[in-house]
Amino acid sequence: MRIRPGDPVGAAARREPAGRGKESGAASAPASAGAPRDSASIMGVPEAELTPNVQRALLSLMGEVDQLRRETDALRTKIRDLETLADRDVFLPVLNRRAFLREVSKALALAERHDAPSALVYFDLNGFKQINDTHGHAAGDAALESVADLLSAHVRETDAVGRLGGDEFGVVLTLTPGPAAEHKAAELARAIAETPIHFEGQELRLGAAWGVRALERGLAVETAMAEADRAMYARKTRAA
Repeated sequence: MRIRPGDPVGAAARREPAGRGKESGAASAPASAGAPRDSASIMGVPEAELTPNVQRALLSLMGEVDQLRRETDALRTKIRDLETLADRDVFLPVLNRRAFLREVSKALALAERHDAPSALVYFDLNGFKQINDTHGHAAGDAALESVADLLSAHVRETDAVGRLGGDEFGVVLTLTPGPAAEHKAAELARAIAETPIHFEGQELRLGAAWGVRALERGLAVETAMAEADRAMYARKTRAA
């Protein structure tokens, strides 16, 4: 410490502890400000206010929230199941007409955005009426189920199979150009003709006429369906 002339040594000595006291106080202030505070809380309620009654109320509320979450999850699962049922044919494990048309629309949207054409195949069964008339409606139902299973088993996961009504089926071949779709349609028709339907000890047979329409940019769903149907009918007429 520097002592100025005229300052009594005692006064300087007395001032020094005061200085040290200020420094000590200054040093202790941040420590006090930075000391951790007890701020524990549950669901926003400080620990100091967590009386037994408050704790019971919070536990009850947490239980109700948990129950609501479980009920919400169950409802979401039920909604998904109902949506699946709404898209399925009443009798067969394939899409119904409404859901199938939605798949055609999706394929057309893909072609519109990315210029990636898919294809629509329209099938009409040959010999179905004779099975119904000769062997009864149960035999006809077995024949339809056999065809639905066969079509589903011989296409990809990205494709779609639907029943369009009566003995008519549709297949969307995703990202499949026209020539490849024609080849696949002929292959599916051949599989239908070559696969026997076993019903009550009898072996029944069906055939299938088919038509293909490429799902290209600028095409409407109704137009695609109508043109695939016409192509199928033309082939059926030629084979008669």
